[in-house]
Amino acid sequence: MKLTRTVTFNPALFGVVPFVNVLFLVLIFFALSSRFVLQPGVVVTPPFSAWTLGPQRNPQILSITGGPAPVVYFGNQKFGIDEIETALKSGSASSANANNGAEKEQRTLIIRADRTTPYDLVMRATDAGLQAGFSVVLATSSSAPRK
Repeated sequence: MKLTRTVTFNPALFGVVPFVNVLFLVLIFFALSSRFVLQPGVVVTPPFSAWTLGPQRNPQILSITGGPAPVVYFGNQKFGIDEIETALKSGSASSANANNGAEKEQRTLIIRADRTTPYDLVMRATDAGLQAGFSVVLATSSSAPRK
């Protein structure tokens, strides 16, 4: 007994199916990676505060990690606390040159410090930011930590 095919073979499907698979993979890749673009820097767990920070225009973010050896990050670069003053002053000079003599814009420095960071280190970073001409804001968490 001879069996015959009722469905005809279409060779174009061999090109369409992998194309659709690649499209879905690219879509998933961009959907997952877009969550990590929101705020660059290191992960810190800021302390709780009932007061939250409003939106800022072009803020500079300074992150301080906690632990036995705290590290300071500014502009995606690692600095020592003694080097941060020169980094902030050079960062403020480059932003002032970008304005090209226009109205002096208020620059904001957001300090994101881990809740285990020594208070002395946070105050030294705050003083360095104020000396460099920034308006300094300490970032805090809007939700209480879980226990």
